[in-house]
Parts: sequence; structure tokens; C-alpha cells
Amino acid sequence: MKQSRLFTRTLKELPKDETSFNAQTLIRAGFVDKLGAGIYTFLPLGLRVHNKICNIIRAEMDAIGGQEILMPALIPKKNWLTTERWDNFDALFKLIGGNQKEYGLGATHEEVVTPLLQKYILSYQDLSVAVYQIQTKFRNEPRAKAGLLRGREFSMKDLYSFHPDEEALKQYYKIVQKAYFKIFERCGLIDYTYLTYAAGGAFSKYSHEFQAICPGGEDTIHICDKCKIAINQEIIDQHHTCPSCDNSKLRTAKSVEIGNIFKLGTRFAKPFEVKYTDETGQEKDVVMGCYGIGPSRLMGAIVEILHDDKGIVWPQAIAPFSIHLLSFKQDDKATTLYQTLTTAGLEVFYDDRDISMGSKLADADLIGCPHRLIISDNSLKQGGVELKLRAKEGTEIIKLDKVAAYFSK
Repeated sequence: MKQSRLFTRTLKELPKDETSFNAQTLIRAGFVDKLGAGIYTFLPLGLRVHNKICNIIRAEMDAIGGQEILMPALIPKKNWLTTERWDNFDALFKLIGGNQKEYGLGATHEEVVTPLLQKYILSYQDLSVAVYQIQTKFRNEPRAKAGLLRGREFSMKDLYSFHPDEEALKQYYKIVQKAYFKIFERCGLIDYTYLTYAAGGAFSKYSHEFQAICPGGEDTIHICDKCKIAINQEIIDQHHTCPSCDNSKLRTAKSVEIGNIFKLGTRFAKPFEVKYTDETGQEKDVVMGCYGIGPSRLMGAIVEILHDDKGIVWPQAIAPFSIHLLSFKQDDKATTLYQTLTTAGLEVFYDDRDISMGSKLADADLIGCPHRLIISDNSLKQGGVELKLRAKEGTEIIKLDKVAAYFSK
């Protein structure tokens, strides 16, 4: 893509009404635009990143047997009444339709997925089964001041699993844990992320979060470096030692939640009467689990964690483009190289704008693509094109006719 054709642009000054680093930086770099507190438009660069995160999540959910669906965001009041959450879900947006019927905007989807699967689960032969979606969620957050980390409208991957018993749920729960770590590894956060014991809320005594160490995070965790397990501050009074190895030497860190998983048990299956007939002909309740990752929240967390004083440092797998090509008074050669690289199937963001070298370099650092290529009089005198990795210091020169081969290794 040629940068001159991008309708958005970078900003030199920080947004006045944003306090979170991720929102400030994503707005300045032209990835998102703020419509209101906790409400953002994903611009072309931001949507490319968001979609890549979604595709990674989708691939790992498919790999563990998840079947993708898409459920409505508009959920009738009767569904919320069935689970007794119409008056007890304080973040629920409620509205009245033209027919005077009441609805809740989907803050979560147990109230939809449970009666949906009830139609298809009849016997033990229909279990276990897992379905997921990647969809927009709505929550009436009282303090939406953390950019993409705490939105009123945000994207969410929610996976729901249905099992014949607790043992089957336990086995699948562990499979999802491993899949989540694969997602965070592919998104560049594996070295920062800990499986974290947390309160189970209304569902169970404990749940698990995936917390990533982040100086600007809203949470505090206590980490066991032996097991790479952590405990959320909210339950530290109940656990003074590591739940896995009893290590009492836990270190404390600020963090941000990037995923969570719950054993729901029969909390939603019972109200919707989701039952199955076992091998002996007995009728039993289905046991459920739910597993969430917010792609938009994950994007914000990556920016909070992977950056320097110049801008974002995107991991290769989710960067808006792999290569940021900059031309300085060598537009013909740069255009030819751009065409060569794109023909080779490489993702190239070509800065063909008629602006100063300093502005191009500053924008390239702010936007944060993994590779920066510069064609200039100076680079050509040195024998080709200057390459710099965004995450590292130093540069190297690659011969002009060898650039495509370099990136196709």
C-alpha cells in the first residue's frame, strides 16, 4: 500500500482527552480514532492488526475442535430473565424496541449459546462439543479510561464448551490453556504472560486469567518463577504460596488481563434445561466451560508492553505490514522495488509522500513495522538498500536486486 493514498495521517501531539498509553499511541499513529469514552473506530492500519490477531485466535480455536458461529448482539430480555441476570448484570446495556419489547446488548453470550446448543444436544453421542465466535460486545463500563483495555464496545472471542461431566470439562479446560499460550506466543507476549489464579465470581471458587506483565496495567499479580504461575491480588489472602509447588517466594508485578477461562458447571445449563441421555438411558445435566480473549484488548496490551520511546514495536505476525519502505529522492527505484516486493507476495507499506526525511523516519518508528527499508542516494552509494529492524539497533545494506530474496528466505 502506498502511504500517500492512506486517508489517515499521524499526529504530532498527544490526544488531549486520553490518559492511557495504548490509546494515545494508537491514535497518534493512525490506527484508531476515538468516537467516545471506550468507543473507537479501527482505521485501515488498526484493522489490519486486529484482523491478524483474530486470524491467529481463529486458527488456534479451530485446532482444538472449536466450531465458529456468529450469534446476535441483540438478546431478548426473556433470556436474561431465565438466568436471573437482567437485574444483576450491572454492565448490561438495556434498550426498548419499537414493539416495546426489551433487549440487552450482548455483554457475553451464555444466554444465547446455551439455548442454541440445547436444540442439538440429545444424547451422550452429541458430547463433547465446543463453539466460538468473534463478535462485538457491549458493556456499560463506569470507568472507560484505559483505551482498548477497557472499552464500552469491543471485540471478543468467546468459546463455549459442553461436556457430559466434570472430568471431560477438566480435560478440555487444559487443552484450551495450551491453546491460549500458543496464541500469546504468536502475538509476541509469551515471555510476559502467566496463568493466574483468580476469583471465580458467580461461577466457581476459582477461575483462571492470563495476565501479562505491564507497568501500566490495572492488576497486580504475585508470580512463582518456578512454575510460571501467578495469583491475582484479589485472592492473595487465600493463597500465600504457589498453588502448584508451594513456593512462598513470590514476586509482585503490575499486569493486564489478556484472557480468562471459567468452569461454568451447570450454572447456565440448568436454567435452560440442557440435558442429555447417557449410555444407560439416564438423563443428566450438561456441564459447561467458557473461554474469552478480546482481540481489541489484546491489541491494546501489545502496544502497552511492546514499545519504546519512539513508538510501537509490532511483532511480525500481527504488524500492519511486514516492511515499511521509505524513499528519499529515489522514487523511481523505490517504486520498482515496491512492485517487485508486492509481486513476491510481501506486505509492503511504501512511504512515497513528498515530506522530509526526518518526518518519514519518525512516522516509521511510531507506526512500528518490523522492517524498515530506505532507498536514498546514500544507500545506493553503499551498494543498495538500507535495512533496519524495528526491534534492534543498527542497519545493514542489501543489494537492490537481492531484497526480495532476503525476505523470501
